[in-house]
Amino acid sequence: MSEMSAPNVAANELQVLLVDDTPANLDVLTSLLEPQGYRVLAAPNGEVAVRIAARAQPDLILLDVLMPGIDGYETCRRLKAAPETRDIPVVFISALEQVNDLVHGFRAGGADYITKPFRAEEVLVRVETLLRVSQLTRQLQAKNQELSATNQRLQEEIDRRERAEVALDAVDKQLSDVSDREARQWGIAGFVGRSRTLARTLDDIKRLRNFASVNVLITGESGTGKELVARAIHFCGARAKGPFVPVNCVAIPHDLAESMLFGHVRGAFTGATMDRRGYFEMAHGGTLFLDEIGDMPLSLQAKLLRVLEDGWVTPLGSSKSKAVNVRVVAATNADLQARLADGTFREDLYFRLAQFTVDVAPLRQRREDIPLLAAHFVELFALEMGMTPPAIAADALSLLAAHRFPGNVRELKNVIERALIESEGKELRAQHLYLGPPRATGSTAASARRAPSAAGTDADETAGDLPLNLEEAEAILIKRALAQTGGNIAEAARKLGVNRTRIYRKLGAAPAE
Repeated sequence: MSEMSAPNVAANELQVLLVDDTPANLDVLTSLLEPQGYRVLAAPNGEVAVRIAARAQPDLILLDVLMPGIDGYETCRRLKAAPETRDIPVVFISALEQVNDLVHGFRAGGADYITKPFRAEEVLVRVETLLRVSQLTRQLQAKNQELSATNQRLQEEIDRRERAEVALDAVDKQLSDVSDREARQWGIAGFVGRSRTLARTLDDIKRLRNFASVNVLITGESGTGKELVARAIHFCGARAKGPFVPVNCVAIPHDLAESMLFGHVRGAFTGATMDRRGYFEMAHGGTLFLDEIGDMPLSLQAKLLRVLEDGWVTPLGSSKSKAVNVRVVAATNADLQARLADGTFREDLYFRLAQFTVDVAPLRQRREDIPLLAAHFVELFALEMGMTPPAIAADALSLLAAHRFPGNVRELKNVIERALIESEGKELRAQHLYLGPPRATGSTAASARRAPSAAGTDADETAGDLPLNLEEAEAILIKRALAQTGGNIAEAARKLGVNRTRIYRKLGAAPAE
């Protein structure tokens, strides 16, 4: 056979490459191997053998040693040096039978050595044995690659789970917008204000003191202090000595939500290297605060409902349930009625959570509390910064009173903290306040425009017609300009085409709402 006649062999056939410069030897070996079902390729010298082996990838090579051009040893070395042929077993066939010749062949990379004249039975046994070993080696390599890929995927999953476990520890300590440090500084029930709206919220908290098993749903916009209300419900009631466990439902990874709430046992899933208590067990005897409950997935809502109904939790991977004595206080800034209507929140869970509801009003509906809250935050942050709490100027109070505070108490807190930095501990004035423009959308805006403010004027005074009273209209225009310029009085004066002393004078005389 010639190089050009080397056929493309199917993957399930075993092929042997014969390399010999004597055609008679090739014929003898071919007539010996083909009847056994082997596909035979042939090469007359080493250079041709290297090219055929690289292209055809035979399962075994029978290689003569003494050939013109490169001899069998050099041919073997080239085959073993090439990545595509290095794993093909090579058997030397030679009349040379000295020990040095055998050693030379094995050092070149040969797998076996047959001496001439050879016996047919010996050749067939050696070929069959080496092919079987070669096949098993390839199968083992393929299996090892498959196992390596599987192990890599498993390791990635373990790493992901371990990262999630580490994240859980961090989430346990900081899951909510109100940190323990802030809660201690504010006081658990340290509500600041004298408005009737706040008084109604405090009355609701007091009513719950003697009803330690009643679940509570707290509603209100973001930043109104819903967690502070939840802490007050807990620490003012019979469960005050038990744990208060805050959980932000948005911060729970969906694939770990069940484990985080109800716990898991070792081996429950990849990466579960130890038993872990869930938040319900952590809150046993106390209160579990579920913030942003409206964002809880439907699949988890059903499991939460079951625990609320029977008071038992089953850790993931366990067949044993544990009794828990927990009051659930949930909070949301979402419209749960709308979510009930579109089917994204379970009605039965809603009624189980809303055994008692507390609505926390936005700051724009308790504007008379703004000066007290501002003074409270000035004192709080001044002490943190190691300075004497400065006074708040009348122009700053007027600007605060005019702002709608879409971010509510949280926004006011942030505004005051920055203002202290801007003023460097001196009196807080309007130019130190960074306020965004008033924002109101949808039904919230409509209700805000309808609701009268503490001073009896329109709460959304940046919208609609100006009053006919010239002084009131001027005050509203000034507040609009200040809101648009982020409290920059000089810029507001430029927009209005007046001297800024006029704005200072007007703000100082403007009545607080």
